Amino acid sequence: MAILKTATLVLVSSLSVSAMAAEFSFDRPGEGFGTGITPVGHLAWEQGLPSATYTETTIDGAKAKTVTLNGDMLLRTGLTPSMELQLGWQGPAWTQTKYKGDKEDNSGLGDVSIGIKKAIDLNDDKLSMAILAQAVIATGNEGFTAEDDIYSIGTALDYKYNDLVNTGIVMNYAVQDGDWSVTAIPTVGYKIAGNLSGFSEFVYHKAESQDYEYGLSSGLIYALNDRTQFDGSIGVDLSGEDRSYKAGFGVSFLF
Repeated sequence: MAILKTATLVLVSSLSVSAMAAEFSFDRPGEGFGTGITPVGHLAWEQGLPSATYTETTIDGAKAKTVTLNGDMLLRTGLTPSMELQLGWQGPAWTQTKYKGDKEDNSGLGDVSIGIKKAIDLNDDKLSMAILAQAVIATGNEGFTAEDDIYSIGTALDYKYNDLVNTGIVMNYAVQDGDWSVTAIPTVGYKIAGNLSGFSEFVYHKAESQDYEYGLSSGLIYALNDRTQFDGSIGVDLSGEDRSYKAGFGVSFLF
């Protein structure tokens, strides 16, 4: 753990202080994060309304179906023109499980997170990059928490192919209770018409002593103006025997 923290501090401190932030963009939706930095003196509020997951698994020959809703939230504020502070909360959550004719409801509060995102100047009008060092603090209620703190460092690289299409990839390395994991998220974004755009992403995840996990998701983004955005997305897990789906609605504001 000390090695990760030291590496993070060295990496952040070694970045050029003259790095210029990419054009501002919200980090919602999607599993990764963008390269944009919140302007100094402004606050970005990104709110799930809500996020939902549906999982269907087989236990002793019978199907167990679980639905989870949670109002995840992320606050971002600029510290410098190329660096921002992020505060996140997985929010209030509710889950319902149906198994062999019985139904069980639970509710609780999720974990909180804190992160620092730094933009890297690549001296390229089309290519932008950012690094995010983050800690997820396991403060949530039982059943709605990661149980152990998670420390991660990730990179986001975005390439503006033209005015209609951009591509990118997020690489994230995390450690939890001494076990490492890696997540890769290649993404493509595309303008549809006017203020409406879409995105598609593939999620690859590998943790120590665990099987590979794959997922695919797509969504729509509507920019009401330069400071307000609405989004909706759906996703499916492609690995394992369980059936798992994700969906989400959200709204983001820049104050």
